[in-house]
Amino acid sequence: MDLENKNIETYGAGSIKVLEGLEAVRKRPGMYIGDTSLRGLHHLVYEVVDNSVDESMAGFCDKIEVIIHKDESITVQDNGRGIPIEPHPYNGRPTCEVVLTVLHAGGKFGEGAYKVSGGLHGVGVSVVNALSQWLEISIARGGLEYSQRFERGVPVSDLSAGKPADWQGTRIHYMPDDTIFEDVHHSMDTLKTRFMELAFLNAGLHIFVTDERTGESRDYHFEGGISAFVQYLDRDKTPLFTPPVVISGQKEIVNAKRETYAIDVGFEYNDGYQEHIFTYANLIHTVEGGTHLAGLRSALTRALNEAARNNKLIKDKEENLSGEDLKEGLTCIISVKLSEPQFEGQTKTKLGNSEVRSAVDTFVYEELKIIFEDRPDIVRAIVDKALKARRAREAAKRARELVRKGAMTGLNLPGKLADCSSKNPENTELYIVEGDSAGGSAKQGRDRTFQAILPLRGKILNVEKARLDKMLANKEIQTIITALGCGIGDEFDAGKLRYHKIIIMTDADVDGAHISTLLLTFFYRHMPQLLTQGYLYLAQPPLYRVQKGKGKNDVIYCYTDKELREHVDSAADPSKVAVQRYKGLGEMNPDQLWDTTMNPANRILKHVELDNDLLADEYFDILMGDRVEPRREFIVSNAHLVKNLDV
Repeated sequence: MDLENKNIETYGAGSIKVLEGLEAVRKRPGMYIGDTSLRGLHHLVYEVVDNSVDESMAGFCDKIEVIIHKDESITVQDNGRGIPIEPHPYNGRPTCEVVLTVLHAGGKFGEGAYKVSGGLHGVGVSVVNALSQWLEISIARGGLEYSQRFERGVPVSDLSAGKPADWQGTRIHYMPDDTIFEDVHHSMDTLKTRFMELAFLNAGLHIFVTDERTGESRDYHFEGGISAFVQYLDRDKTPLFTPPVVISGQKEIVNAKRETYAIDVGFEYNDGYQEHIFTYANLIHTVEGGTHLAGLRSALTRALNEAARNNKLIKDKEENLSGEDLKEGLTCIISVKLSEPQFEGQTKTKLGNSEVRSAVDTFVYEELKIIFEDRPDIVRAIVDKALKARRAREAAKRARELVRKGAMTGLNLPGKLADCSSKNPENTELYIVEGDSAGGSAKQGRDRTFQAILPLRGKILNVEKARLDKMLANKEIQTIITALGCGIGDEFDAGKLRYHKIIIMTDADVDGAHISTLLLTFFYRHMPQLLTQGYLYLAQPPLYRVQKGKGKNDVIYCYTDKELREHVDSAADPSKVAVQRYKGLGEMNPDQLWDTTMNPANRILKHVELDNDLLADEYFDILMGDRVEPRREFIVSNAHLVKNLDV
C-alpha cells in the first residue's frame, strides 16, 4: 500500500451524503446503540474505529491507534485521508462538523467514497458525539491540521484555522456522557477481542491499543489474515492437517448491478467434537449466519462428497456425507464484502442478500475442487472424521427421535417437571434448579400460574467433550430438551419454545458455578438461539440473611459481602446482629426462596446475552475443553475478578 500517494482529491465534501438530523439520539439512545449498558458504551468505540477501518478497506490507512485514558475517555487516531473539512452543500458548514452533528451523514452513503464499509447501524460518529460529554476532533489533510470541540453533540467552537502538521489522518478524543450510560468503565477484554477480529480480517492493518489505566499495550497485526485467524482459534487443539485451507478472491454475479463480491474463507479440522464457524459481512460479525454461511455449507458438502467418491473413500452403495456429518471438528472463518448488505434476524446480524448464497457456493466449490485434487490427504482426514461422526449420529438416531417426539409434541413431559398452569410461552418461565431439595422448596414457593420448576440431580454431561450420541443418551439433557420443547441444533424452533424465560438457579458456591457453566455450555453449543434471542437468565440467590431486630421487618437479605458490611455497620448495635450464611438453596424454606429469588417484584436476574461470540467460544473451550494448561492460565489471570469464593 502506497500511503504517501493517498488520493485525497476523490474524498471531499461531495462524497459525504446527508440523510437526516440528529434530534432524537440523546432522548432515545437505545434506538441507535442498542442500550446504555456496557454494551452500548463499547459500541461507541466500535463506531469510531469502524470509520478508520473503512479507510483501511478503501486502501488509505494501515495504522489505527486506540487509547483508553485513565479518566475513561477514548482516543482513536488513524493515518487515513482525514475527514474532509471544506464547506458542505447541505448547510455550508465544514464537512467534518456535518459528519459529527447530522445522523447518517458519511461517505458510506455516497457512490464514490467507499465501495464497502462496516458499521452495522451506519449511525457513525454523530451518535458518539451526541452521547459524549465532550468530543474533540483533529484532522490532518494536505499538511495542515484542523480541530474543533463539541459538547453533548453541539459545536462549542468553530473549526480552527489550519496549522502545519507532520501527520495525516483523523484523531477523535471523546468522553462518554455519564448521565446517559449506566457505568462508564471500558473493558479491555471486550475491546481487544473486536480489535483482534478486525486485524485478522484486514491482513496488514496495525491496531495499537493502549490502556493507560493499567499500562497494558498491544499491537494487533496479522499478516497471515484468515489463515492466522483459524490457527489462533485452534491453538489449543490438534489439527488434522496443516496449514488451513484458504480460499480468497472475487465473484461477479450478473444481475442488474453486476455485483462483485470479495470472498475469503479459511478452515481446518481438529480432533474435537464441536464446530466453530465465524461469519462476517463487511467485517460485521453475523452471529446468526445467513446466506454466505448457507453457500459455504453447500459448497463444502458438495465438493467433499465428490472428492470422497473420486478417491474411493465412500463406497458406491453408501449415502453421501451430510452437512451434519461434516460439522464435527470444523473450525472455519468466512468473510464476504459487498456494497449493500441486507441484515435481518433477531439481532439484525444475519446476512439476507439472496444472491450471496449462489456467489459463495459457486466460487468456493470451484476452488475446493482444485484444492482437493491436489491434496487427497486433506480429503481423507476430513472424510475419516465425518464417517465416524456419521456412525455416532446413526447410533444416536433413536435417542434423537425419542427426544424430538417428546420435545416437539409437548407430550410425555418429564415426570420431575412441575409445570405451570399458563400455556402462553410469553408469560411463563422455567426454573432449572440444582438438586431435589432446592427443587422441592422452589415447587412449594413458586407461583404455579406462570412458574415451572425442573430440578436436576447432580451435574449434567460436559457437552464440550462429548459426541452427539453420548449427549443425547444423557437423561438430564433429555429432560431439559423435552421440557423446553423447541428441539436442538438445526431443528431448533423458537416458535415451539414452551417458556420465554429460562432461569438457571444454582447454589452460590463453586459446585453451583460449575453446574451453571455446564448448562451454559450446553445451551451455547446446541441452543445458541436461547442466548442470541434473549431467553436465558441466571437467578441470584442471596448469600446472607441478616436479622437486625426481633420483628419480621428487621430481616434483610444481602447478595454481596459489601451489602452485608454496610447493613451490619449501620445497625444500632452491630454485635447483636445475627448473620446466617446460606451455603445452598436448600437451606431456604419455600417462603424465603420466593421472597428473595423467585418473586418478580424482588428478585435479581442476570440476563445472559451473547455479546461477543468469539470471546464466548474461547471461554467455553478453555473452561470445558480437554487442555489443562490454558484453563490453569485463565483461572490464574482472572482470579482477581472473583467476588465470592466458597471453599
